[in-house]
Amino acid sequence: MSDLGKIDRQFFDRRIAPNLGADRSDVALGPRHGVDFGVIDIGGQALVTATDPLSILPALGFERAGRFALDLVLADVAVSGVAPSHLSICFTLPESMTDEQFATVWETIHAECADLGVAVVTGHTARYSDPSHPWVGAATAMGVGDHDEIVRPDGASEGDRLLLTTGPAVESVGLLSTLFGDQLDLPDGVVGDARDRLEEVYCVRDALTAAAAGPVTAMHDVTEGGLAGALNEMADGAEARFSIDGDAVPMRPGVREVCVALEMDPWAATSSGSLLIAVDPAGVDDVYSALEERGTVVAEIGRVEAGDEVDEGVVVDGERLEHPSVDPSWRAYAELADAATE
Repeated sequence: MSDLGKIDRQFFDRRIAPNLGADRSDVALGPRHGVDFGVIDIGGQALVTATDPLSILPALGFERAGRFALDLVLADVAVSGVAPSHLSICFTLPESMTDEQFATVWETIHAECADLGVAVVTGHTARYSDPSHPWVGAATAMGVGDHDEIVRPDGASEGDRLLLTTGPAVESVGLLSTLFGDQLDLPDGVVGDARDRLEEVYCVRDALTAAAAGPVTAMHDVTEGGLAGALNEMADGAEARFSIDGDAVPMRPGVREVCVALEMDPWAATSSGSLLIAVDPAGVDDVYSALEERGTVVAEIGRVEAGDEVDEGVVVDGERLEHPSVDPSWRAYAELADAATE
């Protein structure tokens, strides 16, 4: 199991997958490595659900931190193509967080949920002596739809074309430049561009827009392990070969420079806000146009090809791309945080 971040597939298959409680017939999709949501059948309808930790970074400002935390939770349902509709949320707040600060977080979450049509149905809120920022709880998002509406991350098939929104490392670069910009030996304009990337880390509406424009066959948010991780997880799930044109992958302003300065591979770094989308060829133009109309950066970066046990996986410009063993943003964050306290 990895020292930081999500457990690896080997640990999941050996320790988690065989031990999932009761074997119930109403579980249409249970836990799978690389799949961020589950599905329960309720009277013929699909209840899509996903759980994530809540991360609140005070340095972002509590309003922006609250919105960021919520989008991460809701995104894991939205990538199913079913709109999130209900939220259960638990806060284990540190003693240092004031009532006013928490009120700002909560009111931000309320406003964003109201705009998205999401109702908070239950939760738990309390202060404890041990918790500290940024990890202050967890939440479960839910959405109800038809089973045949669901887009699974392992649903890509031969001939599909691959779209990417926003680009690699946007979240990592946005956060690190905002929190530690004064430690980066880069021009002010570059650091400013990098900080602006935090405005692009929200993907719930993009996911629902793409699914509605479709036909979308698979969708994955680019989180831990970055674009390289998302590509490999989708290709493995589809038992296919993803052929990628490296030059077609969009790189947002400030990303490349910060990644070079921090010796961080942008393709391996977490990038919440970016979506990897497999689309039936007949729907590519519609999905592309719908995302562009939202003002979202989108590019076609490759296609899905038939694979066998030898050829399955991800190939970029003819070279095999492996799943990262660790997300480099963890190391960069730790080093910058340590330097800030010296």
